[in-house]
Amino acid sequence: QVQLVESGGGLVQAGGSLRLSCAASGRTFSNLGMGWFRQAPGKERDFVAAISMSGNRRKYADSVRGRFTIARDNTKSTVYLQMNSLKPEDTAVYSCAAAGGPWGDSTSSQYDYWGQGTQVTVSS
Repeated sequence: QVQLVESGGGLVQAGGSLRLSCAASGRTFSNLGMGWFRQAPGKERDFVAAISMSGNRRKYADSVRGRFTIARDNTKSTVYLQMNSLKPEDTAVYSCAAAGGPWGDSTSSQYDYWGQGTQVTVSS
């Protein structure tokens, strides 16, 4: 089992920045690929970013590439999502997820564990 707890969400103006954190406990964090997903009201959950267990492989959704950065600190069992140049369309509940292996890619079905999510609201 893996427990995931997100933090860092909030209200920010367009053009601003936020950094989300996701603290993991349970299984050995350094063995797990991690990902961030988001879900806006009335919409399906979308992939945002993924990072491999070692951190040397990353993948981003086209909508966030160049603005968001995923990173991890295996010594702290934490994955981060740095979000810059935020837009109103980035408003959503952001959830982190842990894959069953070293890489989860962009498909939610490859992730076995999910956090409760943190709300990000970007005002125009």
